[in-house]
Amino acid sequence: MLRYTIPNSFTALSLLLGLASIVTMQVGDLELAAWMIVWCGLLDTCDGIAARLLKATSSFGAEFDSMADLVSFGVAPAMLVFNAGLQIAGVQLDSGQFWVLLAAVSVFVLAGAMRLARFNLTSDVPHGGWFVGIPITAAGGGLVSSMVIVMLRYEDISGALPLHLYLPVLMFVLAILMVSRIRFPKAVWRKSKFINAFQIVNSAAIVYCGVFRKFPEYLFGIGVFLLIAGIIAGRLSRNKA
Repeated sequence: MLRYTIPNSFTALSLLLGLASIVTMQVGDLELAAWMIVWCGLLDTCDGIAARLLKATSSFGAEFDSMADLVSFGVAPAMLVFNAGLQIAGVQLDSGQFWVLLAAVSVFVLAGAMRLARFNLTSDVPHGGWFVGIPITAAGGGLVSSMVIVMLRYEDISGALPLHLYLPVLMFVLAILMVSRIRFPKAVWRKSKFINAFQIVNSAAIVYCGVFRKFPEYLFGIGVFLLIAGIIAGRLSRNKA
């Protein structure tokens, strides 16, 4: 039982930290709330590593992980963007922009739930190192959280952008990518030494930035790069197949 308790404990911490992030943003500290979502991503990685090393994978663990992911990488990022729209983009309550933003974050959460449900149903089907659709951890845990931190760090630039338009568009696009059939690469050991070295160095950099709350620009930049590069790689691999 101890073997299964360790990875499930990481999952539980991730879920509770996602809840703490929602509470934190409601009291006005959006940056700390965003960093909490980044930490959820680190805990999610620890969860998977622990389960594989201890050979403690189980049906309960898979379902529990999905429930935690929906809170930490679905609901929490959606609420983060919603609050960012109100506090940074200046979206007014009961305005047309308000309802568009609310619809966008709602669709994001719904798409995330559908993405997780589909993943659980097809987890036994081999995909050869590829996801079907963009993972919710990448969309909500990596891209959205780091983007909000960067927006807060560079308020002058954020104030000059039509964020009331950009934020809903981003959430709609990410929702579509999550439920799409796009092939997206998993972080697994591959034949290319260059790709493996890049994965190791990038993973170490992400852990450093997340733990010490440093260089959110790197987290956001690498998130955008991996999103675009992953979609292109998935398309090329499909064409070759």
